[in-house]
Amino acid sequence: MNFDLAPLPYPESGLEPHIGRTALALHHSTHHRGDLAKLKELIGGTPEAEESLETIILNADGPVFDNAAQVWNHDFYWRSMKPDGGGEPTGRFRHALERDFGSFHGFRRAFLEAGESHFGSGWLWLVHYEDRLRVLTTSDADLPMVYQATALLTADLWEHAYYVDHHGDRARYLQAFFDHLIDWDFAAANWSEVAQRPPRSRIARPARSIVSRRVG
Repeated sequence: MNFDLAPLPYPESGLEPHIGRTALALHHSTHHRGDLAKLKELIGGTPEAEESLETIILNADGPVFDNAAQVWNHDFYWRSMKPDGGGEPTGRFRHALERDFGSFHGFRRAFLEAGESHFGSGWLWLVHYEDRLRVLTTSDADLPMVYQATALLTADLWEHAYYVDHHGDRARYLQAFFDHLIDWDFAAANWSEVAQRPPRSRIARPARSIVSRRVG
């Protein structure tokens, strides 16, 4: 895998005023970079280091899993947002949300309620799982791929993601994320790709079950 920190897909000031330059720079250059550096320390120079990040995640446990998953989660989080994002999706993806959540506003409510009620650190996801869209939260570094769910977008629920700009108010942060930052084109492209795949036949981690997560 590549141990170079990928640049943000927008300037550090690109998400203001919802996520400020200072918070974004610290999050990317300290937390994300730190996870990547720790992962390199753990597996650098081993055959595992030549594998893809996804392969490492699906075969690892303990600190290797935690740091590899956090690298993947952060990469995905940055791409889930864009300057002047938010609003509402359109087209077939919009219809899929309405089908599985009753309405777009029903999805918004389910997404925000799941994120606000999640205990402790973790991640909030929109996923494709068993031919439908679901809202899912995971704790700490955990992520959908180990449950055979495909991530479409994510919001970081670790407090460092929203403490500086929203003073620890997770609800306010999530509302700003949803209404002003989500990159619906990114989510729709992820959905379009997975919706065309045949069903998966291999259980990534048989001991884990998505039903133990918060699912909508």
